[in-house]
Amino acid sequence: MTTVDGVVRAGHSGTGAVRGRRPLAARLVARAGGGAMRVFLVLVALFWLMPSVGLLLSSLRSPQRIAESGWWQVFREPAQITWDNYSQLLSNDKVMGSLLTTAAITVPATVLVVVIGSLAGYAFAWMDFPGRDGWFLAVVGLLVVPVQVALIPVAKLFGAVGLFETTAGVILFHTAFGLPFAVFLLRNFFAEIPRELLEAARLDGAGELRLFTRVVLPLGGPAIASLAIFQFLWVWNDMLIALIFADSGHPPVTVALQQEVRQFGNNIDVLAPGAFLSMVVPLIVFFAFQRQFVSGVMAGAVK
Repeated sequence: MTTVDGVVRAGHSGTGAVRGRRPLAARLVARAGGGAMRVFLVLVALFWLMPSVGLLLSSLRSPQRIAESGWWQVFREPAQITWDNYSQLLSNDKVMGSLLTTAAITVPATVLVVVIGSLAGYAFAWMDFPGRDGWFLAVVGLLVVPVQVALIPVAKLFGAVGLFETTAGVILFHTAFGLPFAVFLLRNFFAEIPRELLEAARLDGAGELRLFTRVVLPLGGPAIASLAIFQFLWVWNDMLIALIFADSGHPPVTVALQQEVRQFGNNIDVLAPGAFLSMVVPLIVFFAFQRQFVSGVMAGAVK
């Protein structure tokens, strides 16, 4: 009896030791929250921000200063900071007009992808129609089609219908290639909405449109915000599509800056502030919707 009791006690003590030991993942998370890890993450963030800071400081220096020394000399001589480059940029009609052209392309392309993607995602998630699964597989298959494959065929098509070198053609191209990812993302998110919630709304007399606008869209806000940010950043920073399909007389900012480099190689007093302004707009959009973006990214993991 003593032996059995001793074994039992030993077993209990061993179980207590196992239970007292924290899982490896929990220990790694606890260590990651330490001071050393925080210092490391701050250093990594500063390293990744260094090009942006360098571009900003370069845009605030005169061309002579830029040719003589690096941007870090601003910390030694803060008096060299000047706003002349930005005043010249504001007087450059081509670059400023290109910013408006970029906005005229980016905003409609983002809105169209979000609206059409939301409607299609809801249809694939909660509406029954012939061939639904097959059509969804076809949409998913379009995700693997590279943009470069469609450049020549779409260019010929746009040339035949009069959309080549037009803002509408660039918008349509970005919308078409943004929709497969939008439908895939939103369909999977909408499918996670509890069926009981939708059935209760239907019992209250809600139709499909009312159900979509009053129930699905509010619940899918984080995913829709994430999609809008992805699409906005992709279209705003695009150069390949704009270089081929955009109007050469009114190009987007990425093409306009590239033309400045080609024509005036050392025109850094226009290139630096122009590049910084083109980069600031996506940063403002991202930080403005940062909370919704993080919620949308984490939604799939939580569910």
